[in-house]
Amino acid sequence: MNSKRSARPHLRPLPRSFYDRDVLAVAQELIGVLLVRRAEDGLCAGRIVEAEAYLAAGDSASHSFAGRKNKNASMFGPPGHAYVYPIHSRVCFNVVTEPAGVGSAVLIRAVEPVDGVPLMQNRRGCERLRDLARGPARLCEAFAITRALDGWDLTTGDALWLAKDETDSPQELPIERTTRIGVTSAHDLPLRFILAGSPFVSGARPADLRSSERA
Repeated sequence: MNSKRSARPHLRPLPRSFYDRDVLAVAQELIGVLLVRRAEDGLCAGRIVEAEAYLAAGDSASHSFAGRKNKNASMFGPPGHAYVYPIHSRVCFNVVTEPAGVGSAVLIRAVEPVDGVPLMQNRRGCERLRDLARGPARLCEAFAITRALDGWDLTTGDALWLAKDETDSPQELPIERTTRIGVTSAHDLPLRFILAGSPFVSGARPADLRSSERA
């Protein structure tokens, strides 16, 4: 497959109104949406299979919990913008939700690679499809998402955006809601949404946990 061309020509960006809503509604409805990245070396896309909501109030795991600062300013920006923050030597990608001034966002934790797979493999130095974008840091590496995209307007359809997959027939996706993973506080809040049965989600899936308990 030529990574510079998408097999899915209909990649219109989601409108700002999609993001200008309650963060939980946005997080759930992002499951199945395509994440699209156009860079100098080509275009790639992947279907979002895991997302976590971070609330504007009462959420000690949210970067907005301690108020607005220079490093988290994008999280308080207009809806439909990117919030990209560093973690160790890598970065994580979030979409900003609700009106400007409200510090809420959705962390995109995992995607199923759809287009531009060779491009992702080259960026990651990894051949295994399942591991290309399973986890927020791997995802950003596979999609060449850097801190330079912090604050990026995701509604323009340029460089980085989210789109409905118009080549798929409409269907209700099997979505499961779980507690968040990878956080040191507020980890009991059920704010993580996954595509049920997807092998591309990060961490253990509920079915895996049940199997471990039976063993």
